[in-house]
Amino acid sequence: MNLNYDVVIVGGGIVGFSTAWQLLKKDKHLKVAVIEKESHPGMHQTGHNSGVIHAGVYYKPGSMKAKYCYAGCHAIKQFCHEHEIPYQELGKLIVALNTKETEWMQALADRSRQNGLTVEMLSGAAVQKMQPGLQAEAGFYVKESGIIHWRRVCNKYAELFQQLGGEIYFNQKVVAIRENNKTVTIKTSNGQKYETQFLITCSGLHSDRLVRMSGLKTPYKIIPFRGEYFKLSSKYSNYFRHLIYPVPNPDLPFLGVHFTPHVDGYTTVGPNAIMAFAREGYSWNKINLKDSFEILSYFPTWKMLARNRKATYDELRGSISKNYYVKQLQAYVPAIQKEDLQPYPAGVRAQAVDKEGKLIEDFLFIESDRILHSCNAPSPAATSSLPIGQHIVDTFYRKAYA
Repeated sequence: MNLNYDVVIVGGGIVGFSTAWQLLKKDKHLKVAVIEKESHPGMHQTGHNSGVIHAGVYYKPGSMKAKYCYAGCHAIKQFCHEHEIPYQELGKLIVALNTKETEWMQALADRSRQNGLTVEMLSGAAVQKMQPGLQAEAGFYVKESGIIHWRRVCNKYAELFQQLGGEIYFNQKVVAIRENNKTVTIKTSNGQKYETQFLITCSGLHSDRLVRMSGLKTPYKIIPFRGEYFKLSSKYSNYFRHLIYPVPNPDLPFLGVHFTPHVDGYTTVGPNAIMAFAREGYSWNKINLKDSFEILSYFPTWKMLARNRKATYDELRGSISKNYYVKQLQAYVPAIQKEDLQPYPAGVRAQAVDKEGKLIEDFLFIESDRILHSCNAPSPAATSSLPIGQHIVDTFYRKAYA
């Protein structure tokens, strides 16, 4: 039996459910379904991240990431007020350790201002006053950043979607997509078929596969990067007053390890960024042969690694050696010791890499007549989930009623 819908959304993460809810919020008469291969919402990138409400410090002015992060930072706080979801606006301290980093910091502060953020420049002494135990040559403070539990937000989107009449199908992996001039047919691994007027995919770690499955060309491939964290011992619970971030090297693709208080009181440090050998490779021993072959046979992967040899080596070293990881942390907070680092679940970032071996920096969408694919939506997609969802809803209405 075919199930018939106006819109089907594949992917039950925070972007998928934000989109689904906003579709029905705009038109409650639409028949909308979400298909998710896991048993609950937000099981991958949504539920395995640092728990930060980003403000938009790092993104190129004028980019979708910059605009949607800024809008999303404010929108999500309003959403949390309305739905009694706890969050804290701690602000972010970005600190420089030496003269070279202080030079980089000035450019980053200028970018933050261009993105509409409130920037307070700080001396080393002022940094230490704001956060005891932290050493730095200089820094700046962005008040808009905060902390939150993103899976709670995702669950609320799903709840609101269902209250408006939306339907959710869990434990269903999409195995085939066929588009014609009237409908799109989706087939899942249990043999169920769905007919829909329009299809939207928000499939994160598997976005390129859904694009290919629908018959479209993919000018990129998802390369999974595992972000490994540690949880600091209980003596650091409620110790950090703000998010603490390093000044990133503008020539490298990674931010470096940072200190993140969580709404539940504990603090994590990390992540580093290690290429995983499985799309859902949350540990070193999780290896998927199909995923590994796709990664290693994609020549741009090697171009990317060659272009970032030193960063790749440093990230790998931090993953293998706890002593090296601790030294990175002690550069900022000397009191931290090896025994303060406790295990914590890793995340996997779905990073789109183009055919030149370059990381695709902005959000990316690919569409056909009846399909819209959200292709590259790593961080700050959670922060940006409301404006991204609105963008997708606007695109649907443009396509549906053109």
